[in-house]
Order: sequence, then C-alpha cells, then structure tokens
Amino acid sequence: MIVIRENIIVYLMKVKEVVNALKLVASEERRKVNEWFFKTGKGEYGYGDIFLGVNMPNIRKIAKRFSQEISLKELTELIQSPIHEVRLCALIILVNKYKKEDNEKIYKYYMKHLTAINNWDLVDSSAPYIVGDYLYKHPEKSTILFELVRSDNLWIRRISIISTFTFIRNNQFKTTLDLAKLLLKDYHDLIHKAVGWMLREIYKRDSDLIRKFLIQNYAQIPRTTLRYAIERMDKRERKKYLKGDFDVPN
Repeated sequence: MIVIRENIIVYLMKVKEVVNALKLVASEERRKVNEWFFKTGKGEYGYGDIFLGVNMPNIRKIAKRFSQEISLKELTELIQSPIHEVRLCALIILVNKYKKEDNEKIYKYYMKHLTAINNWDLVDSSAPYIVGDYLYKHPEKSTILFELVRSDNLWIRRISIISTFTFIRNNQFKTTLDLAKLLLKDYHDLIHKAVGWMLREIYKRDSDLIRKFLIQNYAQIPRTTLRYAIERMDKRERKKYLKGDFDVPN
C-alpha cells in the first residue's frame, strides 16, 4: 500500500511539473490573443476552452524537456486537461515519443484519445506525425481514414484529411483526393480550409493533377477551399479558376 501511494504521489508530481512549467511562461496578453485567435466566444468553435497564455515555441520547449521521463499514464492526465496549452503540450510530447518508442502503441493511444484533440492546432500539430506516419507505413490500415471522415465530430473529420499530409510528402495523392471529394459538401469552414490546404500541397508536386480535380469537381468546391487550393497559381490563372473560366489540361 505504501509503495502504491508513493507511486501515485510521484505520478501526480510529474503532471503538476508540466502544468507549472507552462504557467511560468504564460502571460495575460497572450491569453487574450489565444482566446480570440482560437474562437472561444459563445457560439464559436472553441467556446468554453481555457487558455493560460503560452506561445508555441515555449510549449515545444517544455514538451521536449518532459518527453522522455513522462509515461503514457501521466500523459493521459495532461491530454484530458481542460486547459488548451496543456493538451497541446501533451500531444507534442506524444509526437516526440512516437519518433523514439513503439509506433503502434503510440498510434493506438492517440486513436483512443481523439475527443481530446478538439481544436485545429491540436490536430495539425499531431495528426500527420502520428496517424499519417503510421498509416503511410501500414497502408493496409489506412481505410480507417474513411471512417473518420464520416464522423459527426468536426475535429475527427479534420484529422482524417490532415493526416494525409504525410502521404502527400511521400508523393502519394490518391487517399487525399478521395477524402477531399467526400468533404467538399462539409458545412464547416475549418474543413474547407483543411481540404484546400492539402490540395495546395499536392499542387506543389503535381499541378496538373489538381487542375484536373478542380475542373471535375468545380461545382461542389467551397469558395474557401478553392482559394486555398489555387494560391500557388499565377495571378492570371487564379482569376480564371475563381471565375470558372479555366483551361482544361491535356
């Protein structure tokens, strides 16, 4: 009983150390900026989220400091925190662990805690580096993305498309385009932006493929998605796509 109690104390102390480290570099000015930037007002997508006021460089430094010594059990306390920066720090620690530990174990842990990943920065800082990397290395399991894309949860749908950034970086585009097509009718602007971002990343590597995708799906593509997707085109060509007056690629 004494050993168990001592372990619990050590466990709670480690969690508290991470939170205290974040509080030490927090500022009221940054807290207000974060609350505005991540839309915490009533009716907005981040409503109810709590911020300390810590910037990303400091979060990454703290995550690096604790990545090796903190356990997944301790990490669970952090990833379930009501405080945004604590959850973000936990996810970056998890990414760091993924790079050095059992990839499958970390991937499965991540998938069990999807509901804690509830803002776009939490998704974007973790999904490509854990879900994307794992599924790229295990393509037979990548069908899970087509389950996630149909979720009622906005952030899980974003995880599905943003995870494919790793596929894109390895010049594999089909999964992204298939998911993008399913998301063209999505109601949320943050999905429109995510899809447009991934289309733009493919455009950097295969511009004709994206021109073809845009032409074939033009009637369904949200304006925000289109604007993101064509950012790398020259001004003349962008205007044509915005007007629907484009040249069909050979």
